[in-house]
Order: sequence, then C-alpha cells, then structure tokens
Amino acid sequence: MPILDENQLAQRFTAEFSSPPRVSVRAPGRVNLLGEHTDYNDGFVFPAAIDREIRVLAARRQDEQVHACSVDFSQRSSFDLSNFGSDPGATWSNYLRGVVSEYRKRGFEIRGMNLLISGNVPIGAGLSSSAALEVAVAEAVRVLGEFELEKTEMALLCQAAEREFVGVQCGIMDQFISVLGQEGTALFLDCRDLSFSLVPIRFDAKIVICDSRVQRTLGASEYNKRRAACEETVRLLQPRLGEIKALRDVRIDQLEENQSRLSEHHYRAAHHVISENERVLRGVELLKTNAMAPFGDLLYQSHESLKNDYQVSCRELDLLVDLAAAQPGTLGARMTGAGFGGCTVNLVRTQEVEPFQEEVSRGYEQKTGRKPFIYMCVPSQGVTSRAL
Repeated sequence: MPILDENQLAQRFTAEFSSPPRVSVRAPGRVNLLGEHTDYNDGFVFPAAIDREIRVLAARRQDEQVHACSVDFSQRSSFDLSNFGSDPGATWSNYLRGVVSEYRKRGFEIRGMNLLISGNVPIGAGLSSSAALEVAVAEAVRVLGEFELEKTEMALLCQAAEREFVGVQCGIMDQFISVLGQEGTALFLDCRDLSFSLVPIRFDAKIVICDSRVQRTLGASEYNKRRAACEETVRLLQPRLGEIKALRDVRIDQLEENQSRLSEHHYRAAHHVISENERVLRGVELLKTNAMAPFGDLLYQSHESLKNDYQVSCRELDLLVDLAAAQPGTLGARMTGAGFGGCTVNLVRTQEVEPFQEEVSRGYEQKTGRKPFIYMCVPSQGVTSRAL
C-alpha cells in the first residue's frame, strides 16, 4: 500500500488548511509474534513494531476547533473542543476524538489544531492501524501543546481512548508497542505491571505478513464477547482458587481440576489464554538463544489454540497457515490480531521468501478467488516526531 512522502503530505496539508504544517509524526503498526488475546488477561505478549505506519502532520489553530483530514478515506471531520461526541459518518475520527478526550480528562490544556492523516497500515487486518493512529495523534497533540508525557502513560492514554470513546475493550499491547518499539527487536511485555524487555531478532529468517483481505470490524466482532468470557471464568474459579485476578493467575493443572465447573466455551477460552502465556515465556527464551525451529513450532501451536480453543480464526486464515506450512522455508505460521479475518504472521528463511510469496499467493487465490497481500516486515522504531 503506497503512502505519500512527507513533502507530498505537507503540500496536501497546506492545500487543505491554507497554512503549512508545523509537526510531523509517525507511529508504527505492529505484528504480534506470540501472545494473542493474553493482554487483556494480565498476561504476556511478544510483539514487534513494523515498518508500516500512520503519519500525522499537524499545526495549531487560533480557535477551539479541531479539523482533521484523512487522505486515505478522502474525508474531513471537525469538532469543537468545548463539546463533542463521536462522528458516525467518519468513524476513523473517533480514535483521535478519544485521544483528545482523554488528554482533557487528565487536565491537559488542549488548543485547536489542524491534522492531516495518512498511512499504510492495512485497516481491519490485525496489524493495529487503530493503535498507530491513536499514538500518532497523541504525540502530535503533545508536541503542539508543548507538554511532557511519559511513554507508558501515552500508551495508557491511547488505550483508554479506544476503550472509553470507541468502545473496544482492548488490552495495552498495541498502543504499548507503537510507543516503545525499537528497531531490530521484539518486545516482551508483562501486561499486568507493564514491565518489558527488548529481545534482539538475530536469526536468518524474515517476518512475512499474509493479508487474507478478509476485513473484520473489531467493535462489532466477537472480541468483547471473548473478553467477557475470560472475566466470567475468573469469577467462576475464584471460590476454588482464591485471590486470582485474571487468567494470568491460573495454571493449566488448576484449570483441568475445575473443568467440570465451567461450560465448554469458558473452559476452551481459558485453556487458550493460559497455554498462550506459557508459549510466550518459552518463546522469549528461545529467541534469546536464536533457536529458530522451536520458536516457529510455537507459532503453529498458537494458531491451533486460537482456531480450536478460542475459536477466532476463519477459513481463510486457516488456509493461509496450511499453505505456509507446506512451503520448505517456513519455520512457523499463525493468525495474528483479534481474528475473524486479517493477517497471518510467518517466519520464513530468508532465501525462501520469494518462492514462499509466489506459492502461497497462487494457492490462496486458487482456493478463494482473492489475491492476498504478502509482504515482509522489518522490526521498527516506535513513535517519533519532529518540527517542520
């Protein structure tokens, strides 16, 4: 997906708002190597920021209006800082409205601004376009307002914007990696206490994304239902297990001992989350020792769990994983993101990437009639900004 360069965006900004931009911000999307649907269960995740990003150019206004223009949607959306709600006709703007709302809740003085937004993070593909947008806008607002905000606090603010304003009960992973990612690394994050470490990716394999081109609308999907099921399972287990706060606190053997107390749906959901946390912990240690093949096996295990236990895969994602597994250079493959469409993440030996792309694309198109988008991703830097 092409993206306009900074000069082109600056020209577009000036044409839209009759004045030049003063700040340029970029925030990356992400791919999650391991740890799916664990973040909102106080668990562990292992994402990497990618070289797909949302860009925001911004400048102050002299009034209390926020005027935003999306290049990709060819839409404008405006609101008054004194009184605003959501915009059902420009739903992309609700993410930036939520960010502004959260800044105001925290006592920051927000002034009017013009914003031009563009990006090449595929929308609805499980690569966190929404978090990248939130983080890019949050950084633009911070720079224009000339105030400081600790990076972890920025991630939490953006998460609150999505949960409170947009209505998606997301975890912290997507916003955290978009803020704190570093080039050439994956980020091991404890979603309970937000402690993290950066793990270099050194092995001779590439991260390859296969976009099924099956879009899902996260707010209308089964995401919130899955989260509710996890929280209900914790409540059902508390009388037997004591002071557990999340599925993070439950071991597999404890779950097995109490299976009869749970419905099949609740048991399967919990089994995925608990086993996925174990896969993350194991995967971090394997990556530290450059153990490519065992790390790739964990991706396959994760997909089977997401497919059969958490039940958030779909026919197209399963097909992409099966096609990838049939290629000689593939070390591991799984769906990534919330599910019900979107992308798979694949680890492919560097010299085999080109035949992998050709064979998976051909096989997928033959089976579905759709041509997938397949591209390599490079672990990249988190949000950055500069004055223009």
